[in-house]
Amino acid sequence: MHLENLSRPSPDLILASLPSAVIMSTAVDVRINDELQALQAILINGVAVKDEDGVPRVIETVVHPSTGDKVEQQYVCVTLEVILTPDYPESSPEVILRNPRGLDEAVVSNIHSKIKEKLDCHIGNPILFELIEIVREYLTQCNLPSGQCVICLHNFVNGDEFIKTPCYHHFHSHCLSKHLINSRKYYDEEMEKLPNWQRVEATPYKQTCPVCRCEISFDVKTLEQAPPPVDSVNAPPFMLTDDLKALQERMAAQLARQIARGGVVGSGDDGPPLLTITTAADKEEVKPSTSAVQAAKPEPRPSTSAEATPEVERQQCRVPFRGFNRRAKPGRRERGAPR
Repeated sequence: MHLENLSRPSPDLILASLPSAVIMSTAVDVRINDELQALQAILINGVAVKDEDGVPRVIETVVHPSTGDKVEQQYVCVTLEVILTPDYPESSPEVILRNPRGLDEAVVSNIHSKIKEKLDCHIGNPILFELIEIVREYLTQCNLPSGQCVICLHNFVNGDEFIKTPCYHHFHSHCLSKHLINSRKYYDEEMEKLPNWQRVEATPYKQTCPVCRCEISFDVKTLEQAPPPVDSVNAPPFMLTDDLKALQERMAAQLARQIARGGVVGSGDDGPPLLTITTAADKEEVKPSTSAVQAAKPEPRPSTSAEATPEVERQQCRVPFRGFNRRAKPGRRERGAPR
């Protein structure tokens, strides 16, 4: 058979002979690129794309509630991470919600459930923008910090005046003012205990977040004008119940046991520093407080005579003979050394 008699295969025959995954990959790449270009045009610099071998694999963006131009009123946020599958959008991507700020577990669980429903109904279609809108809608509805103020341990309710730190931690404005005032007072008291040369080298006072210790900056006088938390005003008066009395007795017994074992620092002890227990035998043995422990005294050196005389004691206290004088000549005695 001659080669010129062979007919060329048609393009349709070539496509039919290729695996379906190869044909689909080209279409998927186009749809992914179009979707990412649209996201970058809408969110501008608010989306990060991580590639693997030139193929987009991870899409990450921080979602905030819709508050218009009032960025200071965005009290919650969450990082949305979408991991694309190799055949996306023919299969659902993996969605992860990271670093939720101001959101409790119930709200995050509801967002996950809504995202799953959306993914199941839109398999085969690009869905990244819809996922962002779902999260944004939930954040807009829940744009009130959930949980408790870690300073007063009261919840955030309607009527409270609260403030958000740059690290996305929330506190009642009244509580944060008290915290900052007391922290500055404690800093000044500790500075007064230091000598002057240490005060010069000490780190200047800085306002810090009560949760993560990040540096913050607020006007304390403005925060002081805020009313106290609503729950603290409406809370019933404190009463010492039997349960609280039993708890106090258990905690007092535990504290006494820790003091007896030398495990409490700053309880009025003036003795030597505490030692760390390193053996199992030491753990079982109850040791007295460090105030009862005295530093070991060196034993006196034995005297050559039966009874040491004052002259011998003075000689023992003198600086030993060095063997060289200032001119490095050996054989000279020190001034005042015995002959």
